[in-house]
Amino acid sequence: AECVSGCVCPEGLFDDGKGGCVEEKDCPCIHNNQWYSPGQKITVDCNTCTCQKGLWSCTEYVCYGTCMIYGSGHYITFDGKFYDFDGSCEYVATQDFCGDKNSSGSFSIITENVPCGTTGVTCSKAIKMFLGKTELKLENKDYKENQRDIGDDVRYWNRTVGLYLVIEASNGVMLIWDKKTTVFIKLTPDYKGKVCGLCGNFDDKSNNDFTTRSGLQETNALKFGNSWKQSSMCPDITQEIEPCDVKPHRKSWAEKECSIIRSEVFKICHSKVDPIPFYEACVHDACSCDSGGDCECFCSAVAAYAQECTKAQACVFWRTPDIC
Repeated sequence: AECVSGCVCPEGLFDDGKGGCVEEKDCPCIHNNQWYSPGQKITVDCNTCTCQKGLWSCTEYVCYGTCMIYGSGHYITFDGKFYDFDGSCEYVATQDFCGDKNSSGSFSIITENVPCGTTGVTCSKAIKMFLGKTELKLENKDYKENQRDIGDDVRYWNRTVGLYLVIEASNGVMLIWDKKTTVFIKLTPDYKGKVCGLCGNFDDKSNNDFTTRSGLQETNALKFGNSWKQSSMCPDITQEIEPCDVKPHRKSWAEKECSIIRSEVFKICHSKVDPIPFYEACVHDACSCDSGGDCECFCSAVAAYAQECTKAQACVFWRTPDIC
């Protein structure tokens, strides 16, 4: 009945979001607030997505699962659950010996946690990796191999990539270690729902990751963690340690240093990976590492966030001559 002022596209053309009109085949796509032209590709985890007529069309490969253990007792399970556990003992990080006693498995990865600093928090000092009859022990920036009498032959390869030692086995298990307190465990999709330990069960659901050794669902990280200790001689952990309360004089320094995670430096990553748990873990570590190595603890904590950002296609250059 009457005219309305404004701009519209002629019939058969579409608004491209940038003030222009295009045919449907030329519609752009949007991902994480960025525009992509038709035909442009992005990678999401192990899949490639192509922009077609304004929609993403993606390959549907099933991707490797990754569990991360870093700093003073921070865990991110295969299904993405983030929690803290400060036990001082050897614990099963992940294994495929789950279920009944007779079930045969091909691997087990054990983390040995020791106190780091004087507040009582613990860091991973050594990792034992059992692959069939081979036992690898990673500590002091190096690894040793032992052959046992039982088990199958599982081949493995090792290589160094930048800061990391990578051990890749023929059964689909990969371990990446920064020779300090960070370890990544990667598993092929064949292990989905078939593993157990501190890294959870890799079934794409994070709400059941706290499954104890006896198969019970726990809500409490301490009870869950205690159930996976290797030796009954180790004491159970009964309370969470808050190092910044124990060392209040370190708190403001820790918050100031760790604020880089929430700063402009990591801005492109904030919408992809929530910085808050990583910031809190960083403050926790910076308070707790008070017997030397405080920079190492801080740097590992920031690097853990940077690593997750890289996985989410947000590459951040955060290291400078002054920082790490």
